[in-house]
Amino acid sequence: MRSLIFKLLKSFIRLVFPGVHQIQTQEFAQWLLDSAKPQPLILDARNQTEYEISHLKAAIHIDPIAPDLAALSIVSKDTPIVVYCSVGYRSAKLAQQLDEVGFSGVLNLSGGIFQWANEGRPIFRYDQQPTHFVHPYNAMWGKLLKACYHAQKQ
Repeated sequence: MRSLIFKLLKSFIRLVFPGVHQIQTQEFAQWLLDSAKPQPLILDARNQTEYEISHLKAAIHIDPIAPDLAALSIVSKDTPIVVYCSVGYRSAKLAQQLDEVGFSGVLNLSGGIFQWANEGRPIFRYDQQPTHFVHPYNAMWGKLLKACYHAQKQ
């Protein structure tokens, strides 16, 4: 059931944000392991609490509601950027905004950190230590995250 909902959700995100390029978790994981490829800037488009519980290695938090795009002014417009959130909606919105201000290599992580964690891929706490827990966002969306990965309420 979870995979069907993810499939529908991904189709919905592509429909709402047709110009946003997607990257699959498997492809992104392989990219991160390939030291011959230029490594992307990784942006976490979730709230600060979600980010502190866990995030992808080297991810930088960016506010999904009021992103400080001026802070990215030091980043070359052709730098590869991968944006993610819980399932891909907030990050797709941010990816669209980045594209609109001239960034050319922006990708949205399809399925977000929920899919990444569900596949057993590495995630890290605020102190950069490995963890297995992810903020479930809310009760409804949290159903897309395997129960063993749900962070306890803070």
